[in-house]
Amino acid sequence: MWLRCFVVAVCLAQGIHGITFFLKPNSKRCLKEEVLKGVLVSGEFMLSDSPGHKTDLVVTDTNGQVLAHRENIHGDKGKFAFTTDSYDVFEVCFITKLLPGVQGQDREIQLNLKHGAEAINYDKLAEVEKLKPLEVKLQQLEDLSESIVKDFAHMRQREEEMRDTNESTANRVLYSSMIGMLCLMGLVVWQILYLRRFFKSKKLID
Repeated sequence: MWLRCFVVAVCLAQGIHGITFFLKPNSKRCLKEEVLKGVLVSGEFMLSDSPGHKTDLVVTDTNGQVLAHRENIHGDKGKFAFTTDSYDVFEVCFITKLLPGVQGQDREIQLNLKHGAEAINYDKLAEVEKLKPLEVKLQQLEDLSESIVKDFAHMRQREEEMRDTNESTANRVLYSSMIGMLCLMGLVVWQILYLRRFFKSKKLID
């Protein structure tokens, strides 16, 4: 069980997601990704050649804040990166518009998302900080370990939240059932008293 959780955590920590899709002219396609707080997210995209297409890239969070924006993408590929301020679900959107007088065709888009340790450019880091290859590997392991710890802590927090929610729901169901039973018993008593008074008024009983 713990080995399975460890493998899942490693996958989450590395966070590599690649996808290919086709975007129709004058349309919008969005992909959502859930990321923890303080995590570096990087993306690389590649677009097929499609003359007459104007394609924009917009990355936003659930509050509508723009995290990355590439307008009228030139060339066939590009990159973007940002660091999350909080645990959130961000949305990567590609928007394509067809110029007037141009015949439309679908545009192929390849998107590769990385977050956590995999999003860090260790070659550039080694160059800037003048690190040796062994030091770079140690830095990678340290970052990966930190990501795994964060993922385990998040999984534990979610588990506790779900348990608290289940307990709260069970308590509400119990209280609702008790109130329902009391109301039913009160209705039965009232009905008995009402029928007793009715029969007495008709002199059917003493």
